[in-house]
Amino acid sequence: MTKQEWKNKTVVTKFILLGFGNGPELDSLLFLMFLSIYIVTITGNIFIIVLMVANRHLHTPMYFFLGNLACLEICYSSNILPRMLISYLGRDRSISVSGRFTQYYFFGCLAAAECYLLAVMSYDRYLAVCKPLHYPSHMNGKLCLQLGAASWIGGFLANSVLTFLISNLDFCGPNEISHFFCDSLPMIKLSCSDSHVAGLVTSVVAGLCSLPPFLLTFSSYLYIIITVMRIPSATGRKKAFSTCSSHLIVVILFYWSIVTVYVLPHHDAQVSPNKVFSVFYTILTPLVNPLIYSLRNKEVKEALQKQTNKLLALRELLSVKKRR
Repeated sequence: MTKQEWKNKTVVTKFILLGFGNGPELDSLLFLMFLSIYIVTITGNIFIIVLMVANRHLHTPMYFFLGNLACLEICYSSNILPRMLISYLGRDRSISVSGRFTQYYFFGCLAAAECYLLAVMSYDRYLAVCKPLHYPSHMNGKLCLQLGAASWIGGFLANSVLTFLISNLDFCGPNEISHFFCDSLPMIKLSCSDSHVAGLVTSVVAGLCSLPPFLLTFSSYLYIIITVMRIPSATGRKKAFSTCSSHLIVVILFYWSIVTVYVLPHHDAQVSPNKVFSVFYTILTPLVNPLIYSLRNKEVKEALQKQTNKLLALRELLSVKKRR
């Protein structure tokens, strides 16, 4: 676009998130559904964090990383769902330019951080299963803090350059984003300036944030499976694999949904498969993480039972004091 043509265009100051369509009859249903998901997600992940902090038996590297993952999922959901709820409640789907870039920045940072954190957790499981004798010395408190911090910092640094490039693009109409949150590809598509560099950097950053962590995760579980299969007894194999089965389920759900979104072609329909599958890694994965780790983990169940017994004992003690 030439300079004169750009001057004749109106610079966009607000954008419209189309979400899953413009049917008013569905707004109430979608609002109640996403509100319930948000409440359960926040409650479940806070429950995981509190349980990790309160129970000394869970002060291990595995649960340290799980607590980080729960904290990340709270931030992840809070970045997307409240804006969706406001749009369905008031039917105002507009979002300011600054609000759009803020949401995208934190979405990209948290998504990258989750990739790194899942890879770190898979490495932790690799050491625990394949090198159990060296595990306490290798995965010490200092290394846990360093790996956790690197996951968060790496995620936030990775998306900073990309957000800067996209924020410097020109937007002069149309202003409707065919998505329920601000993702990079729909935003680049709306730009009226040359977005070739931004699109190229998007691909590079996405590859750096997802491919190396995925390869590390895949390699870790390949070695884990080989090690577990060499255990002679079926009971031993089951016990060894149970220590990482919950994390493996989370990894499969997360990467399956991301790969599905970026492999499927774009559609012109209001609710495209890309948009539907985006729900899995942005909304449903943070929801099921605490359920998977709490329902499938024996140590978490035991810790929950101990905390419940303590609360019941405290309640009984208070009732006895009241009677006196």
